[in-house]
Amino acid sequence: MIELQSPFADEQGVIRLLEDRNMTQDALLNSVFSGTYDRPFVIDDGLTRSLYFSLKYVQSTMYTRDPIRLEFAYTQKMMSFMLFQHETRNILMLGLGGGSLAKFCYSHLQECQIRVVEIDPYVIGFRDQFHIPEDNERFSVIHDDATHYIGNCPIQPDVIMMDAFDRHGFSASIDDQRFYRKARSVLSPNGILVANLAGSQTERLTHLNWIREAFEDHLLILQIEDDGNHVVVAFRDRMYEPEWRQIEKQAKQLQNRFCMNFPRMAQKLERSKKLGYVERIINTRGAPLPGLNEAPISSESSAQKAAYGEFRADSI
Repeated sequence: MIELQSPFADEQGVIRLLEDRNMTQDALLNSVFSGTYDRPFVIDDGLTRSLYFSLKYVQSTMYTRDPIRLEFAYTQKMMSFMLFQHETRNILMLGLGGGSLAKFCYSHLQECQIRVVEIDPYVIGFRDQFHIPEDNERFSVIHDDATHYIGNCPIQPDVIMMDAFDRHGFSASIDDQRFYRKARSVLSPNGILVANLAGSQTERLTHLNWIREAFEDHLLILQIEDDGNHVVVAFRDRMYEPEWRQIEKQAKQLQNRFCMNFPRMAQKLERSKKLGYVERIINTRGAPLPGLNEAPISSESSAQKAAYGEFRADSI
């Protein structure tokens, strides 16, 4: 690992790279600064430690004084699967990054087995920088391609958490409709896929369509305004229908346990379901739709009649 002073005016501290020591400092810094550097790197300002795939894309950020904290809003919302499952025995994560979700689940879901699949050995090489646990009887990081691992999955995970990106956007290992069909097939009977969708509108719409087809419309969606991401929650069980009153009670319990606004998540997911946001996002190409906060849940509401152009649901 090579450590250099950060060359960026708005990113003070040090930059860390996994590189051959024969590389000159100037060559390394120039390639990072120009955007031609093709490996992940870390910037540490003393308070936060961030993993970058490129200067345009911060993959993960960790507060050094609180390594378990979920800093990005979308990571908190990906924990919304707990609203729909009272017992999660094992989780399969696709994409390690800085390990935010892996660390959080390992710390807080202590009866749960966690497997993390990561294709990039350089990402795995930074695991100690982000205080990611060592492999043990209930936690492991596996160097593999997500599609290959799913195709030979040795378990039936209760939850698949998908956050698989590289410097170009969605990882090539998941960029196929067949991936989502296989992912659904390996889930346990009451299993849930939670997927982070980021990048261009075209890419997100494509992946949303693939998930919708694979899970036969049994999905919900949230926009995460702070991060510009969308989180999709998809259910394997074709017969499953959320019992929102029970979920509301579950949300209050989870809020007390994890100090996150699960009641707000539940409210937004319910509105997303009742307003049919997934279908409207995919099928309409008009003007932007008002947010769910402004849209009454009514078959006659103006929001339901509005055209929908940008890939936008509602923030929480």
